Amino acid sequence: MKASSKTVLAALCGSLLLGPAVLTSGAALAADEAAPQAAQAKPNWYPKRAGLNLVKQYAVLPKPEGVTIIDARPAARKFDIGHIPTAVNMPDSQFDKLAPTLLPQDKAQLLIFYCDGPECMLSHNSAFKAEKLGYTNVKVYAEGYPDWIKNGNLQAVSVAHVKQLMEGKAAFTLVDARPKDRKYDKGHIPGAISLPDSQFDKLAAERLPADKAAPIYFYCDGLACKLSNDSAEKAVKLGYTNVKVVPEGYPGWEKAYGPGPGATAAALAAAPSIVAGKEPGTIAIASFERIYRESPGAVHLIDVREPREYAAGTFNGAINMPVNTLEKNLDKLPVDKPIVFFCGAGGRSGEAHDLVRAQRPELKTVFIDATIKWTATGEYTIAAN
Repeated sequence: MKASSKTVLAALCGSLLLGPAVLTSGAALAADEAAPQAAQAKPNWYPKRAGLNLVKQYAVLPKPEGVTIIDARPAARKFDIGHIPTAVNMPDSQFDKLAPTLLPQDKAQLLIFYCDGPECMLSHNSAFKAEKLGYTNVKVYAEGYPDWIKNGNLQAVSVAHVKQLMEGKAAFTLVDARPKDRKYDKGHIPGAISLPDSQFDKLAAERLPADKAAPIYFYCDGLACKLSNDSAEKAVKLGYTNVKVVPEGYPGWEKAYGPGPGATAAALAAAPSIVAGKEPGTIAIASFERIYRESPGAVHLIDVREPREYAAGTFNGAINMPVNTLEKNLDKLPVDKPIVFFCGAGGRSGEAHDLVRAQRPELKTVFIDATIKWTATGEYTIAAN
């Protein structure tokens, strides 16, 4: 029996009206997976593709478990100045070197590679290499970072880029979205202002720049913290057009460049005090070892031996400033924490202390008067002279 033309038309219209309404999340995901295939694949592309919607599910903070997004572009020229949030940087040229530490041990975990769009082969090359290593759930976001930006998503930058902006004296606003008393005051990236996400609506007008095109960078406590993303999205809603996030946050800064302002004061307040040794200007060995064990960040350790001696073994965290170079480098000595000079027997360290005491008496310095021997791994023995 033939259906009438009216019946067919009604059925077709009904299906079109109901279609979007009955799409399940699984169907939506399938549609996303298929969407990139509308762009014709190029020769040598990796066959399994990821679309924008799939990437957006995982490019959020806190970083989701069970997926690794990988930026296959060079670090300094590309990744540092802009990347998809939560992505790790593994340039294709360094794949073999970095894969053992950056790729997950679970070979079934989802890996999403991307680079600089349809003309870029780096992500495809890396995906094939991952497959050869035994990874079974590998995809490529072929449209890559340009597509991510084009669709209005938040851009991320590295702490290395923030440092470079600072050194170049670039004009930008760096915002710490963490609680002020419990976090910011105890250590923050130099130059950052405090604008806790919980007080964003109250304080944004007075603390953010009036120019809505001014660059603003938000950070918080690393990949497990979503405060920076939340604040960044609020800033975008206020009309700011140059908003970025620093996903590594303060933990990433501290790991790369050491504690920031506030951390010094907190460390000194909590640190064991320096107990003087028997000789003037010395620190008691027991006092030094306690500080070194419990709060090494409360002092600056300066090894005044020769570079070859320093290279053979020294205290962890110590910097090398040979005593015969000290006088011409007096202006480079740090002023924020006490300095502990040391050598292998106490002679050169005592000389360094006396020199600084005579020429820069405002600095707090002590020296270790002891015989010290180190291994290449930093283990040491120390005995009073």
